[in-house]
Amino acid sequence: MMQRLAYNRFVILGRVGMDLCADPPGAKIETAERFTAAIGGSAGNIAVALARQGAGAALATCVSDDPVGRFCLAALTRYGVDTRHVRQVAGERRTSLALTETVARECQTVLYRNGAADFALSEADVSAIDFADAGALVVTGTALAAAPSRSAAALAMSRARAAGALVVLDIDYRAYSWATPEEAAQVCREAAQACDIVVGNDLEFGLLAGSHAAGEGFARGLAAQGARLAIYKRGAEGSTTFTADASFATPIFPVAALKPTGAGDGFMGGLLAGLAQGHGIEAAVRRGAATAALIVSGTGCAPASPDSATLARFIASFQQT
Repeated sequence: MMQRLAYNRFVILGRVGMDLCADPPGAKIETAERFTAAIGGSAGNIAVALARQGAGAALATCVSDDPVGRFCLAALTRYGVDTRHVRQVAGERRTSLALTETVARECQTVLYRNGAADFALSEADVSAIDFADAGALVVTGTALAAAPSRSAAALAMSRARAAGALVVLDIDYRAYSWATPEEAAQVCREAAQACDIVVGNDLEFGLLAGSHAAGEGFARGLAAQGARLAIYKRGAEGSTTFTADASFATPIFPVAALKPTGAGDGFMGGLLAGLAQGHGIEAAVRRGAATAALIVSGTGCAPASPDSATLARFIASFQQT
């Protein structure tokens, strides 16, 4: 079934927003001379990472019918992301706005996310998506946090699977989006058990398992019970990938990080693009790690996302040392 990824087309479901990054790099939000705007949001960043590495990437979400929403639409289009499934919503719903910094440690982020537009994604929206030529549907966990987006995501997963596409979950737990951690654990656990590829960090798998200590075992169990891949990310310690009958560790690429944000989104984009291009699982995970490293060592998330040539040169530079 992994061969389906050779279609090299992905539908990504979840949040997109605007990031305003304190400028010059290194400035705190409160001392910034100005701010530079870029795409933000986990699903938006994954879509950009895929498009930058030569994959077809269609985003399914909602943005506000205002200048911020239109900024997101225009920026996504410039990056080559298909926006036909992005619906503009009027009223009080707003596209998420984040103030952030290019600071390696103690990086501040101030998020404005009241009445989030992306939570307005409906079953009617995803019913209009044709998954026949999609290699995979990628769902970010934030989309599961509230209605009607939660039911829309569930329907999208069902329709994608019925069409033969893989279903991928980035657990992407953001506590501020959920009513309680217990609700998040239950909903995301059920979603993970229905997916072909599940990616999360140690805290996220710990949430689903009920304790941090049980997180790795939960990831291993997903692979044993039917997931093609479960990837357990450990931050600076790299990641462990579980398949039905094996596991392997992948280290990070050591770089001078300018910020901590965007790594997970880049990892997912690089991983899936690598699998779609025919790389083996270990090589694809390494490409995900390399994409993450390039993003944390650059300014902004989407602007720092590498194209295929940049990624190849970066990986080759480590192979030569």
